[in-house]
Amino acid sequence: MTAFSDWSESRETVADFRKTLLDWYDESGRTHLPWRENTDAYHVWVSEIMLQQTQVETVIPYYERFLFALPTVADLAVADEELLLKLWSGLGYYSRVRNMQKAAQQVMIDFSGQFPRTAKDLQKLAGIGPYTAAAIASISFHEVVPALDGNMFRVFSRLLKITADIALPKSRQIFYDKIAPIVDPVRPGDFNQAIMDLGTSLMAAKTKTTAESPFARFNLSFKDGTELDFPVKSKKVKQVQRFYAALVSESDDGARFAYTQRPTTGLLADFWTFPLLEFTSWDDIYEGVAAIYPTAQQLTIKPVTHIFTHQKWQIMLVKVETHGSHKNWTYFSDEDYEKMPQTTLQVKLQAALKENL
Repeated sequence: MTAFSDWSESRETVADFRKTLLDWYDESGRTHLPWRENTDAYHVWVSEIMLQQTQVETVIPYYERFLFALPTVADLAVADEELLLKLWSGLGYYSRVRNMQKAAQQVMIDFSGQFPRTAKDLQKLAGIGPYTAAAIASISFHEVVPALDGNMFRVFSRLLKITADIALPKSRQIFYDKIAPIVDPVRPGDFNQAIMDLGTSLMAAKTKTTAESPFARFNLSFKDGTELDFPVKSKKVKQVQRFYAALVSESDDGARFAYTQRPTTGLLADFWTFPLLEFTSWDDIYEGVAAIYPTAQQLTIKPVTHIFTHQKWQIMLVKVETHGSHKNWTYFSDEDYEKMPQTTLQVKLQAALKENL
């Protein structure tokens, strides 16, 4: 292979790369992960949804608990929503598990209880996008299709010096067309998983390839020292900051706290949290609450911070006295509240409350 040739156009070099990759995967890949030991489509699907924006080590106990409670797609289709949210509690993005149940119902009704076998048909299910569909199709049904995610973008942008901006939707097709002929036709699922492992180890975001790496000879950006310039990605939209007061109101007997149910749409839909009041800045929170509840007592100096994809919430706990019922508030004992599905945000607020009472 010449120094800067496009090796993806060489049949012999592509075959060499496939063998190198899969040999490395068999020896060094994370083949012990529970969802790689069972390639049933339902198992793969559950793992892929859970792994979105969550680390592997965190997902394993959730994955095992979820499948113990709901071992088949039929079980998921008829599961009680409270159980679903309880099983998902702590993973965030609860719309995902709700979409999973919708998709499970589609599988049972529209596909006679059997998962579609192609990436194209899998995308007909609620909550399944191009990456997840390709992952399931390749791993469970051996469809020769690339599963394009951040790791694959990074690995192949470096290997082939692909300069398309991965933040632009149109670039997806550019990568797909370049990678699809390289996917191993015999082991497409292992190929996709090997690329994922490669992208989290030898070719992680800030990791430079060494001359000893088995992939150095395929890495065109390594050859001219531009590796960390890839992938090309334009800047993300700035995160919106939002400021809240979480109202801590005890019942008259001191045995229960007030909660309110979130709207049925939007962030944290339908979950019960401390009542939240939004303000324009952190400095305005305490005075704003005190104007409504004159005996308000600020409990947290340091904000409780919670990050959503495009929003950063900063929350102050403020103890208030209401002396009676309040519209849309319901008082629960700690024991009763712990039986309900909880969001990571509310868990943070509960921990902060215990530290400050």
